[in-house]
Amino acid sequence: MKKTILAALAMGLFTFQAYAADTVKIALTGPFTGGSAPMGVSMRDGAKLAIDEINRAGGIQVGANKMKIEVVERDDEGKNERGALIAQELSSMGDLSGVIGTVNTGVVLAGDKYFQEKGITKIITPAAGSASMTQWSKAGVKDLSIFRFSADDGIQSAMVVEDAINRKLTKVAILHDSTNYGVSGRDDLLDQIKKQGNKLQVVATEKFNIGDKDMTAQLLKAKFGGAQGILIWGIGPELAAVSNGMAKLRMKQPLIGGWTLSMSNYIDNAGKNGNGTLMPQTFIEDPITPKVKSFIDSYHKTYGVSRIPSPMSAAQGYDAVYVFAAAVKQAQSTDTHKIKDALEDLRDPVKGVIATWKQPYGKWDPANEQTHEAFRRGQVVMGMVQDGRVVFANKADRQRLIKEAGK
Repeated sequence: MKKTILAALAMGLFTFQAYAADTVKIALTGPFTGGSAPMGVSMRDGAKLAIDEINRAGGIQVGANKMKIEVVERDDEGKNERGALIAQELSSMGDLSGVIGTVNTGVVLAGDKYFQEKGITKIITPAAGSASMTQWSKAGVKDLSIFRFSADDGIQSAMVVEDAINRKLTKVAILHDSTNYGVSGRDDLLDQIKKQGNKLQVVATEKFNIGDKDMTAQLLKAKFGGAQGILIWGIGPELAAVSNGMAKLRMKQPLIGGWTLSMSNYIDNAGKNGNGTLMPQTFIEDPITPKVKSFIDSYHKTYGVSRIPSPMSAAQGYDAVYVFAAAVKQAQSTDTHKIKDALEDLRDPVKGVIATWKQPYGKWDPANEQTHEAFRRGQVVMGMVQDGRVVFANKADRQRLIKEAGK
């Protein structure tokens, strides 16, 4: 009897291993619950749309075989300590080809060191602040397995400051949350103001905490300081408390900030008070091309929604999967180290919903973080909240992207 059981167990193990060897195992991580969930869930669901498309087409061509993608999901809840535990768990998996995900900067700082130690390829998307990449250049890391697939804060903060200057503002207040992301964003804004000739005078720099609902004190300092605009950086629903607070104080100043102002929990909680809010975007839920329309329609149908909670996150998750799959195909291997090498020199263009990606990454250079950053300024536009949705702030950007997609 024991021999029969052992034989059955051995056969089961053999079957599992044979199946696993025929798949490309990818982990999707992020905050699927909590205040950052609109970003994490949208990224995960956009990535799963891409994975489903690839699998329905037979999988990724590796040698004579087509290998389907196997998904491992982990919810870090936006908590640093949980993110660290997940990273330790995933990095111990011997058959993991790569990781896609993460939103919160603190989670990245707590967990990515485990992926780097094992050389596991990770594409950070949809977010995480500047420190997620500068930590490696500051440490002088020579060979990096971490990539980022989002508009870095340098691009975003430059656009925010430029927009304020173009609106002829001269005095602004900076509001930011107390997270690593908020503090990093504040520093990026101050740096950009300096780089752009100190044309903006910062009359107040105020922070708020996760969970804060009353921003009166911070806003009054901005108002009494003569701020003509509010520049803001944060990750959660507290952003809406700022808009609602401005409405109560009858402050009509423009609110301009990081891309997270496009999240559903900002738009829904701010309501009409959010109209006119401006933020950089890599993707806007507007069917400007057949491929974009197909993606939006597929997301709506698959997940039963009429609006993507965080369109930018969903599109970045979708495109990141296709970029990763292209690296697997080029590497002709599921080995995470070979996939990293392929990502650093992708030969074939990858058509996504955001852009057609042509060699998005280069070989890691600790003196130049852009080598592992996929996005460039031309792939980012300004979005604006209008009646519960994000639209193109500038019609010229919409026309430009339509034209570029047709090339």
